Amino acid sequence: MYEIKVNGTIYQSETDEKLLPFLRNVCKLKSVKDGCSEGACGTCTVLINGKPVKACVQKLSRLAGKQILTVEGLSQQEKEVYVYAFGTAGAVQCGFCIPGMVMCAKSLLDVNLTPTRAEIAQALRNNICRCTGYKKIIDAVEIAARLFAESNAAGGGKIPIPQAEYEWKIGTRVPRIDVREKVLGTGEYCDDMEVPGMIYASAVRSAYPRARILAIHTEKAKQLPGVLDVLTAEDIPGKNQVGHIIHDWDTLIAVGTVTRFLGDAICLVAAETPELLEEARKLVEIEYEELPFVSCPEEAMKENAPLVHENGNLLAHKHMSRGDAKGAIEGAAHVLTEHFETPWTEHAFLEPECSVAVPDPDGGVTIYSSDQSVYTTQRECMMVLGLPPEKVRVKNKLVGGGFGGKEDMTVQHHAGLVAFLLGRPVKIKLTRGESLLIHPKRHPMSMDFTLGCDENGHILGVKAKVVSDTGAYASLGGPVLERACTHAAGPYNYQNFEIDGYAWYTNNPPAGAFRGFGVTQTCFCIESLLTKMAEIVGISAWEIRYRNAIRPGQELPNGQIVDESTGLAETLEAVKDIFEREPHAGIACAMKNAGVGVGLPDMGRCVLHVENGKVFIRSGASCIGQGLGTVLVQMTGEQLGLPREAICYDASNTVNAPDSGDTSGSRQTLITGEACRRACVKLREALFFDQLERLEEAEMTEEAGMTEKAGMAEENKWGMGRIKTADFKITVSDLAKLDGQDFYGEYFAKTDPLNAEVPNPVSHVAYGYATQLCTLNDDGTIKKIYAAHDVGRAINPLSLEGQIEGGVVMAAGFALTEQYPLVNCRPTAKFGTLGLFRANKAPEVESIIVEKPGLNVACGAIGIGEITSIPTAPAIAGAYYARDGVFQTSLPLKNTPY
Repeated sequence: MYEIKVNGTIYQSETDEKLLPFLRNVCKLKSVKDGCSEGACGTCTVLINGKPVKACVQKLSRLAGKQILTVEGLSQQEKEVYVYAFGTAGAVQCGFCIPGMVMCAKSLLDVNLTPTRAEIAQALRNNICRCTGYKKIIDAVEIAARLFAESNAAGGGKIPIPQAEYEWKIGTRVPRIDVREKVLGTGEYCDDMEVPGMIYASAVRSAYPRARILAIHTEKAKQLPGVLDVLTAEDIPGKNQVGHIIHDWDTLIAVGTVTRFLGDAICLVAAETPELLEEARKLVEIEYEELPFVSCPEEAMKENAPLVHENGNLLAHKHMSRGDAKGAIEGAAHVLTEHFETPWTEHAFLEPECSVAVPDPDGGVTIYSSDQSVYTTQRECMMVLGLPPEKVRVKNKLVGGGFGGKEDMTVQHHAGLVAFLLGRPVKIKLTRGESLLIHPKRHPMSMDFTLGCDENGHILGVKAKVVSDTGAYASLGGPVLERACTHAAGPYNYQNFEIDGYAWYTNNPPAGAFRGFGVTQTCFCIESLLTKMAEIVGISAWEIRYRNAIRPGQELPNGQIVDESTGLAETLEAVKDIFEREPHAGIACAMKNAGVGVGLPDMGRCVLHVENGKVFIRSGASCIGQGLGTVLVQMTGEQLGLPREAICYDASNTVNAPDSGDTSGSRQTLITGEACRRACVKLREALFFDQLERLEEAEMTEEAGMTEKAGMAEENKWGMGRIKTADFKITVSDLAKLDGQDFYGEYFAKTDPLNAEVPNPVSHVAYGYATQLCTLNDDGTIKKIYAAHDVGRAINPLSLEGQIEGGVVMAAGFALTEQYPLVNCRPTAKFGTLGLFRANKAPEVESIIVEKPGLNVACGAIGIGEITSIPTAPAIAGAYYARDGVFQTSLPLKNTPY
């Protein structure tokens, strides 16, 4: 018997298990997260005798007589300090890493209340954050240190935590609405759920990248006591194949058919406990006929290549052409041609995929999911289960990061299938190794670019070819390729452009959405060429971009004439002085669409439900750490003038929230934000006319009433802003008149298809623009990265800065350190070997927010979730080119201090 003291309480265990499952399952301390179980990520950090330790690698037998502390065991004052500090600093995004960060901070501050930023970063170095870039977490620890130090200087006692009075409107630096639950670990992610009668399930996966399944022997596993069933493709009541657009991904590989990658699920084992589950999975025996596999696009395109899918190995071909690129290049004074390569990249979100499914009395299921769209999850699970939408209910729990990697089905459909067939609640969770293998990655791309300029550096034409490895399944490989092609021209004013793109199936892990959505890869090419071209022309890398920068009223290479909100030139101007004074500086620009675009349906929807003096925001738009809930609360506060306590945000679900599309394409702030604003207009309108009628009853003249109504009509015509008439302010008491009512807002982001032959085609309803500047120290380390971003209107500058900082650090990893190596279609990396930046190595980032009016939807705001990561790699490459004169065309860069 092992006795363990946790948070001052003695617990016992008969088995010498790891500390992490003991804390979560026996002690019920859910702040301790399971991010990898490999001792690499730090989300399970606790204090043992005051020192930070990763709980996933500690056995109970080593802990006798030791004091273990988790976030739950902090004093109430300490909890309040960390909630205030992390909220005020803007240090919380997805939140999955935060309790571990808090414990590291406590360990440091218990012995040092005046730490330097370098000392804080060193204390956090064993804990990964994929969202924030660490800057604001370090800020938070500084704030906490100051509060503790002030308390000590005053003789101890109660810590005077500032009571901030925030105005929850557009443009204010308010903390995220979910700070408290994420800092204290009380917020519920899927793996934190416990449901009475819950069982556990997991898939047995292919042993080979490509093999025919000859037989599946489940008898031994089924005979094990506590094993409920082993499900195969024959048990699926609906369709076996799912997928975003192309339904080509098998839920389970059937006997007689062929596996396409090592992550293919062949059967699902369900058992009463996780321990029994693991034992049973090992008892399943599968007979294979191993087949030749396709490991790269070069093999896939060969005439006699094995077919990954029966209809061929080419998933998509995209061609875009405007003007005469060939002729323009032939007539150019200067021409550059280069070949570029970018690698596979793993999202490395901190929360591994997990889903809990519960059978419902009506024969349906409720699926709790960590995903990027509850409605996408619903649609694909409906296909597998053969059920109508009203019987497949999907609800988001907290989502521990996504970055595009949680757009596809990984565990949700499997959980739904087990719950539906066995009639028991079930949890399915991927190990970190399974997560690294299964969910789609960033596409590796092989690219050839030719750039022609005149003698003054003005771009005359660009011609390019892109080849991507889309892996075993389509996922979003077609749209990613299309976006890579449409944005490959860069944010510049020229009209001769031609590009061909090809996405090839292979037997590698699938590739799909990843922050930047293909633009990250092609931006590296065009921006690197511009840097080299500037040298040939004899002007600076800043100047060549400024001369070519797209400006309001000009035409992009895709034919779209941009509007007054276009702020690329302003982002360049914001960094000009820095560029000119730094000896080793690299610069790059980018644009990124907000919204799906290119003629595809793109609808934002939101309902405002009024009940008991509160407005509930309901939209089927997943918040994955980017802060959508906070954005919608601020927009609603701006539009209605209500206090924060009168506005509630409900998590995305399919039960009472309308479908607002995937959290992808930097679309939610703009698309769902505009739907929310329109719902606010309808709510205001209902109250406004109600107040007018009461004023008229109080002998208001008909003439005055018509004047006020005319003002209201004009306000609604433009659909912007709050009612400005002081007589008609909305109060909480006014909401009683609307109790029980719903106000529905909808926004259709209408665009034209790719290559549409129409006057002034609109590829996207809005673009964000950015210029990033990387400066180096003499030793080759990064001195600072400046990121100037045109955001339209900043809803929450604090949150915006966090998005920029996190995106830049993520992309710096893409440029310098990150790798996802494959050997014969098999990933060889673990979480700790991916090359992710840590707090003590992450480059310093300075955010420069550029606000440019002109967009007439979503209160003028443009999403920036993706563009933050797009120009970083070429800016860093340009800095090293300026320093050592070596022009590099593949990532990660070689011969750097990283």
